[in-house]
Formats: sequence, C-alpha cells, structure tokens
Amino acid sequence: MRTQEGPLGHPLRNIKALLLMGDGPSGVPDSVYSALALPTVGPLDPGFDEILDRLQGQLRNIFNVSDGVCAVLDGPAAVGMETCLVNLLEPGERLLVLDNGMGGERLRETAQRLGLAVDVLTVPWGDPVLSEQVAQRLARSDYHAVVMVHAESSTGVRSPVGAVGDLVSMHGALFIVDCETSLGGMDVDMARWRADALFASSHKCLSCPPGLAPVAFSMRALDRVGRRRTPIPGRYFDIALHLDYWQGAPRVCHLMPSVNLLYALHMALEGVLNEGLPNVFARHRAAHEQLVTGLAALGLRPLADVPWRLPMLHVVPAPEGVDAEDVRGRLRAEHGIEIGGGVGRLAGRVWRIGLMGHSARTTNVVALLEALGRLL
Repeated sequence: MRTQEGPLGHPLRNIKALLLMGDGPSGVPDSVYSALALPTVGPLDPGFDEILDRLQGQLRNIFNVSDGVCAVLDGPAAVGMETCLVNLLEPGERLLVLDNGMGGERLRETAQRLGLAVDVLTVPWGDPVLSEQVAQRLARSDYHAVVMVHAESSTGVRSPVGAVGDLVSMHGALFIVDCETSLGGMDVDMARWRADALFASSHKCLSCPPGLAPVAFSMRALDRVGRRRTPIPGRYFDIALHLDYWQGAPRVCHLMPSVNLLYALHMALEGVLNEGLPNVFARHRAAHEQLVTGLAALGLRPLADVPWRLPMLHVVPAPEGVDAEDVRGRLRAEHGIEIGGGVGRLAGRVWRIGLMGHSARTTNVVALLEALGRLL
C-alpha cells in the first residue's frame, strides 16, 4: 500500500527503532546521533579543522599506525578497498587475493575489473587462510601485492593476518588488509602486521552510521604511489588528493566531505578510546561467549571452529526444517530485533548474528536468545 505523504503520514514516520544485531549496521549511541545533528559547517572551517586533526589521531591509535597516514573517505568499505587497489597497483601488475568467503570474492572481482593480473588462493568457506598455504603460493610466484580479509563476515571466521604479513614482507610485496568487520571489535595492528594499507567502514564495530571508510597507508605504500608510471584512473580514488585535505598545511579541499558524518565518527571513536581498546575487546569477547553458550542450549552452533571464531559476528546454520528467512522476519516483526541472513553459497541457510560495537551488550544477547528460543 502506498504511503501517504504529509505531516501525519510522511514515510519517515514508518522508520522504527530496532535492536541491530546483524552484519551491519550496529547500534548507534545517543552521543553519536547528537553529533550528527550539530550545525553543518564548511570543510575548511577552523572549528572543523580541529576535528579533522583529532580524527587522524584517533585513527592512528585504533589502526596502530606507527609509520604512515590515515584519512576517511566518503562511502562504504568498498570505496576504501578500491582506493587501496587503484593507488598501489597499476594495470597488468600481479596481485594475490586470499579468498575464504564473500569478502575475498569481492576483492578478486574488483581487482579483475581494474585490469590487474589476479591470482587467487581459494580456501573453503568456513576455514581461515593459514600462513602455510600462503607460503606455498608465494614460493611459486612473484607478486606486487597480496590482499586478504581479516574478519570474514560471510562465515564468521578470522584469519591469522600477522603470520601472513610476515611472509608477505619477506616476499617483498605490499600487504593490503580488509578490516571492515574487525576494526574496533578486536585487535587491528598495522605495525605488527607489517601492513601497507588497511581499509574499514564506519558502521560496524565503530558504531557510527554507514557512509564512511577509514583508511591507513604506510609510508612505503605512499612511496609506491609516488613512483607510479601511469596516472591513477579518476580523481576520487587518488589518495594524494585526499591527503591534500587530511594532511595539507594549508588544507586543500578537492572533494566535499560529509561534514556531519565526520562529526559522528569523531564522537564514535572518542567513545571507543575513552572506554579503552582492551576493555572494548574484552566486552566483545564476553558477549560472544554468552551468545555461544546460549546458542548451544538451543541446539545451535556457529559455523566457524573455536580457534577462528570472530567475537563480533557469528554465522549460525539454521536447524534442519527451519526456514531461516522466516525466523529473521518474525524476529524483526514480533521482537524488534534485526539479524542478518546468509550471503553467496550460504544464502537462506544461515543467520549472521552481530555483536558489534554498541550492540555488544549482555542485555542484547539475553533479548535475542529469549526471542530465538520462543520462535524455535
């Protein structure tokens, strides 16, 4: 039925608050919503200048950047992914994609569309990418770069990025890591991983509304950008233009940033860092353990094996004979709880239950388990 327009029937009135426990977005704190509603200013406003400086410091802390730069791009994590690939590789150069889920498949497809020479190390969905597998592939070929997903949201699996990063560094290639799901919910360490580029998103464990993609580049990566033989295709993905704004003195604004979303991200990161990263990670682990115990009582078990399970996102196969999508719909309609569905080869077969950022709370886990128990 068509929604009636007007003061009493405007479609915005149909937006209801939900308990967000899916694969994203996560719950947003009131302080972040309040930041969104602050007056909009110009991108070179002196007051906003201070916010940009503080954002860079916050991101350096949460990414653990010891030798590099940070920026925030407008768009989802896919914008960060494409920015990393476009800047660090030129058409025809060889890239090794480590693929163990939907995130890896998207990396492969994007790289192929950019005209790169793509090799793929494919690992079964539900398994991590192990360093031994990577070592065997690196021993056979030379690559300009290697790219992988830290926390695979399609399967709920983490991979040992640090061990892979050591191998890639010895190989002499650049190392690019997708941290979209992990940043803010578990340890992300650019320095220890020897990573050259990281990209993430605002709407998962950072508990900011969707629409921003934090990125970090090492100085080695920026040196590679400066030595390119071919121009970067398009202006939007040119990291040098973004850094003219984020690092420039004075700043040069080539592209209009999402000012109010950056207010919100600043407040979201402030909340994470004020709580303290060790405390934030411990809260995610505690909620994870509570959820897994409760799921077991319902006869449910996450897809990922124990050593590789993510603390913030759980892919749970639906029981035999249960319509996974029907349960998702009833959770939303009857209990006001949103969880995610399966993607790719797991579509219609699993639930993706998120305990990300502000949503990683004991009370939320209890509410979800009680509702699931009634429906099952």
